[in-house]
Amino acid sequence: MPLLEVVQTKHLSASIRLTDSTATQVDQYAAFIKASANDVVEQALAYVFSKDREFQEFLRTPEAQRITPTLRVRRGNGTDAAEPGAKKPVTSAASTPQAPATAAGSKA
Repeated sequence: MPLLEVVQTKHLSASIRLTDSTATQVDQYAAFIKASANDVVEQALAYVFSKDREFQEFLRTPEAQRITPTLRVRRGNGTDAAEPGAKKPVTSAASTPQAPATAAGSKA
């Protein structure tokens, strides 16, 4: 059995808009946990999605599969495109279950 496990993940680029204060706090939190802003947004969203019981129930309904996408996703060459539901491993000290997230974003 190997001692290391390398998880291959695919990411997509998405454009989101944040208020100035939220963008600053994302950068501050990234510095605090020694991670990137993308990691902060990805993990924060995954955490919220996994902890919201009503959202988890909604995901099990047919309505959740019929949503109209509103996130602006940039499809690039093979390195930017991702499969729906691609997950990023948790890299911080907190061990929180992670739900699939739809996008990783940063300041716009």
